[in-house]
Amino acid sequence: PTVLLVDGQGIAHPRGIGLASHMGLLTKKPTIGVAKNPLVGSFELPEPTKGSFRYIYSESGEVIGAVLRTRASVKPVYVSPGHLIDLLSSIEIVMKYTTKYRLPEPLRMAHIYSKKEFRNAA
Repeated sequence: PTVLLVDGQGIAHPRGIGLASHMGLLTKKPTIGVAKNPLVGSFELPEPTKGSFRYIYSESGEVIGAVLRTRASVKPVYVSPGHLIDLLSSIEIVMKYTTKYRLPEPLRMAHIYSKKEFRNAA
């Protein structure tokens, strides 16, 4: 893959390097963190329209991610660059691969598959 979408944080992490950042460093590929909940930072919620976003700021005022509305009037996701990619490109890619569900399709399908495998292993 050209870019890896990771269920977790990139630089919007208490240590500034979350799971998406680690995956990028290990694979030497661009990575994007897409999380269901924030870990750090201050932000305002975006407008209820699809594609709207607000920046997430660190304590020092640095932009470390975005709160992104992937569907109209649905709870947003928290996007942060992991490695070898900028924030606006990260938002664009997340929106490109988000269809009728809240999460981007690759992450949604991975979640469905892993739950199925977990049930089968039990």
